[in-house]
Parts: sequence; structure tokens; C-alpha cells
Amino acid sequence: MTATRNLGFVAAAATLLAAAPLSAIFERWTWLVQAAIAVAVVAGVAALTRLVRAPLWGQALGMVGGLLLALTWLFPGGTELVPFLPSPSTFTHFGELLSASVQDMRTQTVKVDDTDPLLFVAVLGVAGVAIVVDVLAVGLRRPALAGLPMLAIYSVPVAVYVDSVPAVPFVVGASGYLWLLVTDNVDRVRRFGRRFTGDGRDVDVWESSPLAAAGRRLAVVGVALAVALPLAVPGMTGGMLDALGGGTGNGNGRPGQGGSTGRIDLFAALSGQLTQSEVTDFVKVTTTEQAPFYLRFGVADELRSDGFRVRNPTGQPVSRGLPQARPLPGVEQRQYRATVEVTKNLTMRLLPVYAEPIRTEGLDGNWLYDRNLQVVFSNRESSRSARYSFDYVRSTYTPGALRTARSLPSDHPLRVQQTDTPRVAEVDTLVADLVRGRRTDYDKVRAIYDHFSADNGFTYSLTTKGGTSGQDIVDFLTNKAGFCQQYAAAMAWLVRAAGIPARVAFGFSNGSGPTDGTYVLTNRNLHAWTEVYFDGMGWVPFDATPAYGVQGSTRSAWAPDTDAPEPSAPEPGNPATAGEADPSAGPEGPDVADRETDQGLALGGDTPTRQAPTWPWWSAGVLALLLLLAVPALRRAALRRRRGSRVAPTAPAIVDGDAGPAAPGRAVVVGPGADRARADAHAAWDELLDTLVDYRVRVDRTETPRATAERLVADALTEDAAAVAAVRLLGRAEERARYARAPLTGERLHPALRDVRAALATRAGRRTRVLAAVLPPSVLLRWRAAVTDTSSRVVARTSDVRYRLLRWDPRRLLAARTGR
Repeated sequence: MTATRNLGFVAAAATLLAAAPLSAIFERWTWLVQAAIAVAVVAGVAALTRLVRAPLWGQALGMVGGLLLALTWLFPGGTELVPFLPSPSTFTHFGELLSASVQDMRTQTVKVDDTDPLLFVAVLGVAGVAIVVDVLAVGLRRPALAGLPMLAIYSVPVAVYVDSVPAVPFVVGASGYLWLLVTDNVDRVRRFGRRFTGDGRDVDVWESSPLAAAGRRLAVVGVALAVALPLAVPGMTGGMLDALGGGTGNGNGRPGQGGSTGRIDLFAALSGQLTQSEVTDFVKVTTTEQAPFYLRFGVADELRSDGFRVRNPTGQPVSRGLPQARPLPGVEQRQYRATVEVTKNLTMRLLPVYAEPIRTEGLDGNWLYDRNLQVVFSNRESSRSARYSFDYVRSTYTPGALRTARSLPSDHPLRVQQTDTPRVAEVDTLVADLVRGRRTDYDKVRAIYDHFSADNGFTYSLTTKGGTSGQDIVDFLTNKAGFCQQYAAAMAWLVRAAGIPARVAFGFSNGSGPTDGTYVLTNRNLHAWTEVYFDGMGWVPFDATPAYGVQGSTRSAWAPDTDAPEPSAPEPGNPATAGEADPSAGPEGPDVADRETDQGLALGGDTPTRQAPTWPWWSAGVLALLLLLAVPALRRAALRRRRGSRVAPTAPAIVDGDAGPAAPGRAVVVGPGADRARADAHAAWDELLDTLVDYRVRVDRTETPRATAERLVADALTEDAAAVAAVRLLGRAEERARYARAPLTGERLHPALRDVRAALATRAGRRTRVLAAVLPPSVLLRWRAAVTDTSSRVVARTSDVRYRLLRWDPRRLLAARTGR
């Protein structure tokens, strides 16, 4: 009973270890604490029911009852009889938690927050698996089957993660499963009393038998290979996350798999992409709008002391429809249609769309829309190779309309959230000077926006250090040199400090212009700008980055190019007054010197930059694989060449005067010539045997050379007279080399080998001939034998070392002293 109880507790601990992959889903460790409590209650109840010798069905009912008590205590509904005794209303509360968990699963992205519905589902699942594992491992004594419910836990992060699940949780879970198997094995062996190995020596407590020890070592090696192989093989891991800053936000410029949408460091990714020397196509977009604004995909609206952060988006599936744009007073609104084709180089969980989409085509229910952030995202799919269409509304604001917007009340939720700014003395002083005397929100925003101009010393540069923390913003405002991420973050920070909601948006500028109505956007077109919230108007874009630093920069009447010269009286229909692109931002703008200086960075010009052709990264892997596959054939060719050099005909050294034409068979070869003749005959015979193995002809090592030659004549070479004579010659040469005083000399063994090989190749099928040339079985067989011999020697030496170490085992020494 004690051994069974111990096995039950090991089963519970193994279940908790198998739940380790859930750490890749939850943000914090609350789930583990609650799951450990529930599993401990289940294991305790199981031990009590076995103590009273309850039947298996009674043990299962007892564990279910213990789980119910644990869930009632961990997730109370407020109607319990006592803190851990459920009431009928408790089950209603549990049903509500299950329903709410479904909604949380649809709206939240990994890593998820510690919400009661998700925690309830996690604890219920882990504890339920603990019950099944206990029944299988302890009740039915089938611990191997317990791996199936444990695997069910691991399938959860695999199902929700687009990228690879971390390896460490897998190793932890696999270790728990192996621990369960070992404990069951030890318990089974203990029932037979004292344990011995096959040669009668005592063994350690974990070494119940050599077979069991070998099994455990193979299991450890299997787990190690399962972890190392995906990391070593190209394409099995990877990551817009590698390309857009997944996790760490390195922004290495290579396409790959993304992490959690809310954990992407878009700022670091953006700076990494803009500094890449290689130009990569990301998006192709066709729109009915003549001069569209920026194509956007992400928003950073959470400001902390270390900079702007991207929050987890929440929303409804796009298949249920998108919110319709409402009419805005004094704002021109027009509807357009766009088609987007994402290349295989862009992999992230966000989709590029223009602002205010109202209808989509080509997207299923796995894609969601957050109406507050105005982003399309997914928890399951990635943007790689996506193709979709959507209708959107383009709102063209005017300075007069924006000046009519009132300031949000100080207690308005949006203002509270979007103006929460860390206190930085330099920033607060600058903002106070800029907005002094400004009455409307728009005038305050324009004062901040106009501050980032060449007249105030601001320039565009990619060589500055990126960052959006308070210290980084102060450095940027002091040095006045940076690129889009710093301009966008600095303006958003200053606008927030003025008490106006602002955030940073990410997307693509328009590039060098459409070709046949299609914009081809690359990693060099990645861009960031500021969006400011005006009451009654919504989020209005402002791009403070110098226009000459952004290929395809789009400016508007409410946010014009501050570096452009003052225009003369605008003519009716001027795009600048209609909110369209400012001509000064195009290739023919006034800042020609600046544009030419920055052309290498922003890809200014009418033609895309052409990079020198480079080999793809996988070409080295393919070449290495081909070389590896060619090793057996090269080894076979080298061996044949070496043997062929030994079987060159040698002239006999005749020392017996009787060895003339009348008695040619009595020639006696002595001295070094005889040794050379024997070596040549042996080399020719070895080559014949390898040739037989390559062409799948049976080889019998117990036969004499003459018997082997005659069997080949009868079975394989009956129709080729030259091959028959050749194989008999090789057999006679080997026979004389083995048994006769004088070996056979003066014969052309190498041509004989060629005749036999040609006859065997003619007789063999195509597959056999290909394998004989590419993967010669004789070489593979020789390698396998070498590996087997080496392994045997290693095992023998290891056993010998282990036996010598056991002589100094403390338990053995203590037992010897006690015996005295």
C-alpha cells in the first residue's frame, strides 16, 4: 500500500510537470499555484480512498469530489454553504466561468492575463488530467497510457501558438512522464524482493535491471534529440517577429514567425528594418484612392517610464462585420476599395489595412478587428501570403473643423488612459512653453507639431540610437536628430503631456509611387507616425518626421510639411487644401540636397534599389546535404581505385630453370614478388565481394573462392562468357593466394573485375544500379559494422569502469564492515 501511495503522489507531481507548457500561455504563475492546490487535493483524496481499500470506481468518484471542493474554494461564487462546500448556485457560477472563458479565448492573445474564467479552465483541465493519470497509472497499472492525457495538456500551447513552443517546458513535462515510468518500474521490481543484475551483482536503487537502465538512458537521449533536432534543422523554428521584433525586438530584418501580438517591440523592429542593407518586398496594395494615406497595422498606446508599449488587442471576428463610419461635421469622407497581397517575407499576426475599414473580403473568423486600436489581428493565423480586399473610408479634416473639437473632460476614460505620462522635467517645461496662449486642442497640437522643423534644428538621421523612454526622448529633443520612431514617439509624448490623448501608429508609407495602380511596399517603407484624438472627430494622423526622410511621405492641410516654403495663394482644387498629398513631399520637393543625402536610406528615386545577387541562406545547407550524401559513393570510388592500383599485372620472378614453355604451371615465385602477388589477389577478391554486395548478390563467407566462382557462373553469369572466364580467374587467383606455395601471377585481374561488374550491372535492376552508384551497400555495411564494434567496446569499457566504481560504493563498504 505504501508503494502504491507513493506512486499516486508521483503521478500527481508528474501531472504538474506535464502542465509546464501552459507557462507559455499565461502572463503570470497564478495558474500553477491554483493547479497545484487542486492536484494536491485530488492526490490526497486518492490516497485516502486507497487506504480504506475502496474499489477503483470509488477512488475515481472520490477524486472528482475532491476536485469539486478545490474548485469551490479557489473560485467562489459567493453562494457556498461554507468556503469549500458548493451549493446549486455554485454550478451555475462554474457554467458562467466556462462561457466567459470562451469569450476570453476569442479576444485575448498569448500571453493571457490572469482572468478567473481562463484560470478556472486551466485548473479544471490540469486537475482532470491528474485524475485520469492516477486511474491509469495507479488503478490500472498502465503508466505508459498516462502519457496520452499529459500530451493533451501540451497540445494546448501548440494549438494557440503560431510559432514554436519553448523547449524548456517540453523537457520539464517529458521528465515528469519519465519519472512516472521509472517509479512504476521500481515498484514492480520491488515486489520480487532483492534485485540483482544478470551476473549477480547488486545494483543501485534506480537500476532495477540492465534492460531498464538502457530504457531510461534511451528515453533521456530521445528527449534530448526531440529538443535539439528542431533547433538544428532549418525551417523547424523561426521569425514580422524576427522581421518585426518578436519578443526581444531585435528587428533583424529576416522574415519569420511572430510571438504574441501584444509583445512585439515595434519600435525596435522598425529601426532594425530601416537599417537593413537588403531590400525585401513585404506588401503589394492596389487601391481606388489616387493618393492614399499610410497603410497601418499596429498601434502603441501604453506609455511607461521605459517607453511606449503595444497592448494586446481585443475585438470581434471580421466575419461578423465592421463598424460603419459615422458622418463628421466639417469633414469630407469618401469610400474607397483596396486589395492587399502580403508576401511570404512578412509573417506577423497583424494585417495591414487603411484606417477606418468598413467591410472585408477574403478573411475568415480567425481574424479579429479592434475598433479602438483600428487593427486587424489574429491569435491563430499569420499574415504570410495573405490576400484580401476591404472597403474603407478616408476622412479629410480641415484646421477649422479640428479647432471646433472640445477638450475631453479630465475624468473621461480615454483621456485618463491616453494622457498618463511619466513626469520628465525637460519635457514638461518644453510643452508648457509651446502651448502657452493656445486655446484649442488643435492649436496646441499644431504648436507641438511645428516644433519638429528644420528651422528649430531638427534633421532626419538613421544613425542615432533608437528608443522611446523618457531619457531617450530628452536626448532626441536635445540632439534634434533621429528617424520616424523618435519623431512619432516624441510628438505623442509631448501631446500627452499637454493633456491630449495621443498614440503611435505603425505601417507603411506609400513608397516611390504606384506601378500600374499597385504600390509595392518594402522594409524600407516601414514607418511610424502620431495619431491624436479629437472629441467628435476620432483619431487624426500627424507625421512629424521630415518629409525628405520618408519615401512616399503624405502630408495634409491640417498637418503640412513644416520644412516646405510658404506656398503662395492656393488655387481652387489644390490637393493641399483638400487634404491630399503635399507636392513638396514628393521626389521634386524643395529639399533636394537633403533628399539626395538621405536617398540611400529612404530609397528616394523612381526605381527600386537593386541589391547584388546573394545566395539564399539555405543554399549552404543544400550543398552540405549533397556532400553528405556523396560521401558513401566517394568512399567506394576511393576504395576501388586503391584496390585497382594493387591488381596491376606483375611479371613473375622465375628462379626454377624448369619453368619454361613446357612446364608453365611449375613457375615458383619467391621474395617480395610473391607477397605482392598475394596482396593483389586478395585486393581483387575483396573488390569482387564488395561488388556482389552492391548488386545484391548473395555472399557466403564460408565458401571457398572456387565454390563462390562456380556459384556465380551458375546463378548470375550464365550468359556472359567473358564474365564467366573473369570470375573463374579471380577465384583461381584468390585460391592460389590462400592455399598454394606459389600465387598466380601475370594475369590481368583488373580487366576481369570490370567484366564481372559490367555483367552484374546488366543483370541488376535500375534501382539496384542507382543505389550501387550513390549509396553503395558495401560501404554502408562496413560503416554499420564499425559503429557496432565501437559501441560494443564503449559499452564494455563503461561496464568495466562502473564495476570498478561499485567496489567503492559506500553501502557496499558499510555492509562489508558490518559483516566483520
